[in-house]
Amino acid sequence: MSAKAVREYHGKKLIARHVAALSEHRIDDRSVLITPDTDLRSPPEPWLTETKLVVKPDQLIKRRGKAGLVGINLDWPSVVQWISESMGKEQQVEQVVGVLDHFIVEPCVPHQQEDEYYLCIHSNREGEEILFTAEGGVDVGDVDAKAQRLLVPIDDKSFSVERIVPILNGVPEARVGKVASFLLTLLNVYRKLNFVYMEINPLVYKSDGRIAPLDLAAKLDETAAFLNATDWGHLDFPAPFGRIDYPEESYIRELDSKTGASLKLTILNPNGRIWTMVAGGGASVVYADTISDLGYGNEIANYGEYSGAPSTDHTYEYAKTLIGLMTKEKDPRGKIFLIGGGIANFTDVAATFTGLIKAIHAFQEELKLHNIQIWVRRAGPNYQEGLQLMRTCGKETDLPIHIYGPETHVTAIVPLALGLEKVENFPEFDDPSHLGANRKRETNEENPKKKQKRPDYVGQVADHEADHKVENFTAMTRCVVYGLQNRAVQGMLDFDFMCKRAKPSVAAMIFPFAANHFVKFYWGTDEILMPVYQSTEEALSKHKEVTVVVNFASFRSVYDSVMEILEYSDQIKTIAIIAEGVPESQTRAFIKVAREVGGVDEYQVCEALKEGRISKPMVAWCIGTCASIFPFEVQFGHAGALAHGNLETARAKNQALKEAGAHVPENFFEFGNTLKQLYQSLVDAGTLVPRPEPEPPKIPMDYSWAKRLGLVRKPAQFISSISDDRGEELTYSGMPISEIFEKDLGIGGVLSLLWFRRQLPPYATKFIEMILMITADHGPAVSGAHNTIVATRAGKDLVSSLASGLLTIGPRFGGALDDAAIMFTEASDAGLDAEQFVKDMRKQNKLVMGIGHRIKSLTNPDKRVEIIKKYALENFSGNTVLEFALAVEQVTTKKKANLILNVDGCIAVCFVDMLRTCGAFSNQEADEIIKNGSLNGLFVLGRSMGFIGHFLDQRRLKQGLYRHPWDDISYLDATDV
Repeated sequence: MSAKAVREYHGKKLIARHVAALSEHRIDDRSVLITPDTDLRSPPEPWLTETKLVVKPDQLIKRRGKAGLVGINLDWPSVVQWISESMGKEQQVEQVVGVLDHFIVEPCVPHQQEDEYYLCIHSNREGEEILFTAEGGVDVGDVDAKAQRLLVPIDDKSFSVERIVPILNGVPEARVGKVASFLLTLLNVYRKLNFVYMEINPLVYKSDGRIAPLDLAAKLDETAAFLNATDWGHLDFPAPFGRIDYPEESYIRELDSKTGASLKLTILNPNGRIWTMVAGGGASVVYADTISDLGYGNEIANYGEYSGAPSTDHTYEYAKTLIGLMTKEKDPRGKIFLIGGGIANFTDVAATFTGLIKAIHAFQEELKLHNIQIWVRRAGPNYQEGLQLMRTCGKETDLPIHIYGPETHVTAIVPLALGLEKVENFPEFDDPSHLGANRKRETNEENPKKKQKRPDYVGQVADHEADHKVENFTAMTRCVVYGLQNRAVQGMLDFDFMCKRAKPSVAAMIFPFAANHFVKFYWGTDEILMPVYQSTEEALSKHKEVTVVVNFASFRSVYDSVMEILEYSDQIKTIAIIAEGVPESQTRAFIKVAREVGGVDEYQVCEALKEGRISKPMVAWCIGTCASIFPFEVQFGHAGALAHGNLETARAKNQALKEAGAHVPENFFEFGNTLKQLYQSLVDAGTLVPRPEPEPPKIPMDYSWAKRLGLVRKPAQFISSISDDRGEELTYSGMPISEIFEKDLGIGGVLSLLWFRRQLPPYATKFIEMILMITADHGPAVSGAHNTIVATRAGKDLVSSLASGLLTIGPRFGGALDDAAIMFTEASDAGLDAEQFVKDMRKQNKLVMGIGHRIKSLTNPDKRVEIIKKYALENFSGNTVLEFALAVEQVTTKKKANLILNVDGCIAVCFVDMLRTCGAFSNQEADEIIKNGSLNGLFVLGRSMGFIGHFLDQRRLKQGLYRHPWDDISYLDATDV
């Protein structure tokens, strides 16, 4: 779990509010939080001058009373003086030194020593444990020894006051009922709000019969924020006392909140010499462990990790922040930058390294100035390209970068960087010694001890011992994958194929958000179809052989999906949960018996070793040994594991395992050597008989991967030059969508980017929007609107009805714009006289497109034409084609008054003038835009608004099926034709 401590101020407010909501108990929640920004010249709350007060730092400091950090029974002026003397003061509390800058002020509660009780609630694997003693206060003593304990199981929903009464020894009988009721309410609040720790000392029984928590230390499960954010309200998770909350840490937290990946950073010693950038929660811990165990713990500058396939940009920001920190202060010895990680599952190493390399290039001069040595160890998807990119970076920047891959122990770069191991013993990733052809393998002839007959290789078949409670994943086990995780499934199938399984281990997939279908995968070189089911019930009923579920549901939905799967426990024996950040309350609820890594399970292993229940040799190591060097709590990895007592520390567990008979190395770097030595001793004793390594089947490389590695190329089937959704942000013709909104380009601006790949001036984009507005509709009688209405009334959906209307657009309806633009433009460019142009059209028996209206004339002009014409004449730098069209209008109206330049013609000629004079296009480019049909496209786009309006109008009016009346149809027979 990710247990985060909250300020006493926020914790008390939270508890008081929810205690009142769940019971009749009431807690006086009057308190104020004083920060450096608080104006103390006047009291923040009126009650501060009406009662005696208590003031103390609110910065997660333990045992404040013993440290003399509590002001009691003060008036407001005295509180102000107390805070003024303490604010900004450096204070040592035990081994930790920090600056006082946050204080809580609350009413003083008069009481006697016998009114003080001690209460602690904390969560463990089995449930919530309540510790209570009737002797509370500063001198409470050894709580573990004197407190009464009561465990409330996770699934106990009927816990009652009567169950609490037995632990209230020493509480006066008259108070027992109320105290027990209060504790029950507090437990309910604890569980409701996902607290993981709550200590109240003292808990005071007041003279008026109310109960008051005087001092509170509390932690919440941060991963439960999606469940409890509303209940929690505003609160912060301050850094432990003595550790500065750096702005760089806040920046990384903000980045982390905006990505599905995990980005964590804790600055331990800004002047430290050893900086780490480690991929993966577990790897980040073992790197810190190794540095610490080798005696360099005081040199560690930071703890953190990046994992979960962060983007190139996020990796760049993370690396830039780290390098910026490490180059703030010089160290005469130089510094070490460890870029480490294990073998990634899904993270593209080359993609993340691209961001890292960008940061190294940006800071190359600073890295040289500070004499920073860079050591890299990484493996996983695309690692070869990533390491090669890093090698190129080293050559281009002339920086000392040492690079290793999976052939080297995961933490080997730590002793190498510290000078504790010889570099020549650890060849880098591109050293020829790593090539299979050059790798020397020991033979039986070279080592007589190993000379023995080896049986032919046979595939291992796991046994099913009767006393096993866990379903082993054998060569016959089959599973279903919950979630549409194609990449993960293909990886599992490839592994199955290499292991020579007869059938894929994945039988099916479950995806609740789509109907049943099939997905294509590769089995070796063959293509197979895998069923995807919408329901868990159907998937499991059709695949009775399945005993395992690999659940890829997110942390928000995994609880419901696991609870559903558990309903099929007669068939499903193992559920693998991939989600990170699942609230501990949910985890414990659905998996009481499946223990999470951490806690005290290791001691059960110790007992099994001692009792002989585990008889095989065991090599063991518990990570987290670096915890003891930190003067404050540091949560490890994205899971946020924390030790809650000495028994839970990694060092204590390792010592216990060693004493129980396990083979425990001195540090994680030695783990491989310990394993090798044990293996060799078993071989020498004849206990193990090595078998030849089988040659695994070859897995063809996917095309996408081969292309990424530069091994193949293939012409694209499609080319697009107007938009790109591959990066961090959608772009239109290279312009990020955020910039489009920042510049307020509007619909006209977006259209110009997507249609013409140009950013047009504002008057031009406004003109485009005017066209869309004017062409939006022309009443219900025109053919397109009529068709839309008829289709709508026939019960068709919006898209079908819209398509029905759009399909009527052509030469006789709405399609004259392109032809009018071409006709007028060609005549104008040719220098024709308007009268001659009309005569030529008449001779060719062609209509002049864009001329003529059913009722409008020069004396009764079309308002739409007037609006367009006026805007063009006032805003365009040239109106050559419009002026020619108006000259033609003077000729045609002499013949007939309604042969005016109509709205189609006016839009067409003005649009040509706009394209030609806006400065974005040459005349040739403008002509090509017209010939490509952009004007008709504008009509289609504009008129679609009207057609959709007619669809919605008919639906709103609930109009029935349209049938054309008989009396409006002339029925003719053959003799009439």
